[in-house]
Formats: sequence, C-alpha cells, structure tokens
Amino acid sequence: MDYTGDPAGAHAYLDAATAAPLHPVAREALLASLADGWADPSRLYAAGRRAQQLRDAATAVVAELLGVRPDELTFWPSGTAAAQAAVLGGLGGRKRAGRTLVHSAIEHSAVLHAARTTEAVEVGVDRLGRLDLAAWASAVAGDGVALASLISASHEVGTIQPVAAAAELCSEAGVPLFVDAAQTVGRAELPAGWSLLSASAHKWGGPPGVGVLAVRKGVRWLSPYPQDDLHRPGNPGALGLPQVVAAAASLRAAVGEAAAEAVRLGALVDRIRDRVAATVPDVEIVGDPVGRLPHLVTFSCLYVDGEALLHALDRHGFAVSSGSSCTSSTLRPSHVLEAMGVLSHGNVRVSLHRDTTAADVERFLTVLPGLVADIRKEAGF
Repeated sequence: MDYTGDPAGAHAYLDAATAAPLHPVAREALLASLADGWADPSRLYAAGRRAQQLRDAATAVVAELLGVRPDELTFWPSGTAAAQAAVLGGLGGRKRAGRTLVHSAIEHSAVLHAARTTEAVEVGVDRLGRLDLAAWASAVAGDGVALASLISASHEVGTIQPVAAAAELCSEAGVPLFVDAAQTVGRAELPAGWSLLSASAHKWGGPPGVGVLAVRKGVRWLSPYPQDDLHRPGNPGALGLPQVVAAAASLRAAVGEAAAEAVRLGALVDRIRDRVAATVPDVEIVGDPVGRLPHLVTFSCLYVDGEALLHALDRHGFAVSSGSSCTSSTLRPSHVLEAMGVLSHGNVRVSLHRDTTAADVERFLTVLPGLVADIRKEAGF
C-alpha cells in the first residue's frame, strides 16, 4: 500500500484526552517554584511561610477559575484519587440518608470502582452516549440515595452530558451531585448545579500528579482516610507544591486559550469526522455529532482489531487511543461503547491539543484508510 504523504520519522501525539502535553507555562512555573516549593507550607519558619504563600496563591487561582471559594478546594495526588475521594467522602457524609450511589453507565472506571464499595444504581445512555434523564429522575428519587455521579463529558466519545438538568433533578430529590469534569476543565464552560467536582491537571496541560477536588459549602463530606479534621476534605499526604503551582498557572493559560482553541480544534475534528466517514468503508463515527467536546472524535472500524490498528498507527508516527482495546486483566471492550450499544471493533479515539496542527491531521487522514485496508486484508476481509 502506498502511504502518500507519510514522511518517515514524523510524529503526532493525538491522545490529549489521556494526557495533554505539558503547557509551556506549566514548565516555566514548575521550574520557578522549585526554589521555594520544597518546604512544608504548614511550618512557621521563613521557608514554610514562602511555601504557604505559593500554595495559597495557586489555590486562589484554581478556585477562581472553577468558580468556588478557596476553602472549598483541595489538591490530590491524581484525578483518580480526587474522584474516588469525592465519591467515598460524599457517601460517608450522607450515611443517615442511605448508602446508594446513582451513576451513569459511562462514568470513568475510577468512579465505577468506588461504586463497587456500596449499593449502586446504574443509569443508561442512548446510542449517542447521552444520559437517559427520565431514568435518572426515577433513580435519584429512590429510597436511600446518598449521592449521584455524572461525568461532565464522555472521556471516550466526547458527548457532553446534560449536567444542569440532572443537577436540577438531584436538587428536587435532595441528593448532592458529583461531577467528574476532567475532560471539561480548561477546555469548555463548566456546567451548573453540582455539589462536588473533580479534575485532573494533566488533562489541561498541567503536570501529572495533581488532582483537584471541590466540595461546596453545606455539602456533607467525610474523609475516607484516617485524619484529624474530618470536616474538610484533604489529601492526607504531603502536597507536591511545585506541581500544584504549575497546574494553577497552566489552567489559567488554558482557560484563556479555550475559546479560540475550541474553534480551531473543532474545525479539525469536523474534518476528521467527514473524511473518515468518506474514505474508510464500514466505519461508525460514535458520539453526539453536535453536543460534544471540541477536541475529541471516536470512530469504530468493522472487521478490524483495535490493538492492531493502534500499533500500525504508532509505527507511522501517530499516538492515539482505543476505547475498545482489551487488556490482559479484563479482556473486555470499553464499558462506554457497550453502554451506548455501538460498534466497538477497531475503535480509535483521536483527541487534539494546542500543539496539534492541520498538517498532523491531514497526514493522519492520508495514512488511515490504507492501514485499515491492510489489517482487513490480513484478517481475510
């Protein structure tokens, strides 16, 4: 197969939904904060006070951008840790109300793992990956519901969820709503109505190892970890202060760029959606075509092994992800695609970022059809 326009050695990272490349502002802030960010900010000596000033400034920046008070915000070792702390702490604080967690069928696996520790009610989605609001209303109004959880936008197909409507139903039922906003923070406007929210810095171009948890005042939350103060959420370990400072600086930069980047990346995603549908036979573009994240597109190719396609793309310089790649531990396709009832074979998720160029996308679109055809031919299709 002739892969025209496929220069040897070229590389394009197209997996920002997993981890976005480090923003230049994050790198600068990280290096600058190493001088004072090593000290314990809880100490009263000069080095501790300087570290405390860094911590408080970073907290204030992130709190302002998320629209919360600084004392409603804490940092955790990862987005996974923050999400699970939100769920477990939210359930712990509402023991008198019950122990049932209502969640969508397309939550991140971190939330689903936390759900296994209690009674849970799963609410389905339609073929576009959008929450069934009627079923949600019935579920949150049930007896013994302590907490509800809804991802702000699907991390696998990009469909934006009706968080505001779901939050209103939760409010009517007296149930707090946790929103996993990892794919939204720094890229799009946050939904309204939530009680708890988590995010992950390396999704918006910050460093790995920084998760964010916001808990609104008046929401009962008890730490799932042994510690002295059970009335305010907090990571029981030492804070990686230089990383937190870099996360705050990069979030401010990402929010400032978000509107322009949504337009630019949205146009590139539209090009991918149109060209893949036109040039790859037996393909299904999954997710909502309109109500979606601007930087992410997922498609599934019939008669194609997803892992084989990912490896082939990697050999041609493209780093992408697959929602249906099986792992040795589960041997199962994506729970999100299963919940949607869409094709999961040969699944590819392409997610763009500030460094993605039109040339990257064009080269990907040139190479993809031939790779799919080769894999199908080898498999006898």
